[in-house]
Amino acid sequence: MFDLRKPTVQLLGRWQPWHTGHTALFRKALEQTGQVCIMVRDVYNADAGMGNTDNPFEFHDISSEIQWQLKQHGYEHGMQYMIMQVPNIVDISYGRNVGYTLTEHDLGAKIHNISATKIRAEMREKGEL
Repeated sequence: MFDLRKPTVQLLGRWQPWHTGHTALFRKALEQTGQVCIMVRDVYNADAGMGNTDNPFEFHDISSEIQWQLKQHGYEHGMQYMIMQVPNIVDISYGRNVGYTLTEHDLGAKIHNISATKIRAEMREKGEL
């Protein structure tokens, strides 16, 4: 059962759409504390900052896709992770010694080359978007 008081890793993103690279990142995050809070920025049809306006998926669809994909790997919503809709966060500010860290995981070139932009383009070509 997901415990709100237990140390938790935060994954913040647009997830437009969630893909295998995101799943790989989720696995790394889960290894750190045993539970993850996936925060979905509310950017449907909005500018997500830095001129990124290609955000065709709504929170409900993103949440459903994340749950479906993670279930394929044996993870259960409400157990190892939770999903939360959040505002269009464009900056994370912190003071000194705030009790958490920022971690960048090197997932290798194959994973880093996965592109949601390319996935959306392929979906458009196939008429899926």
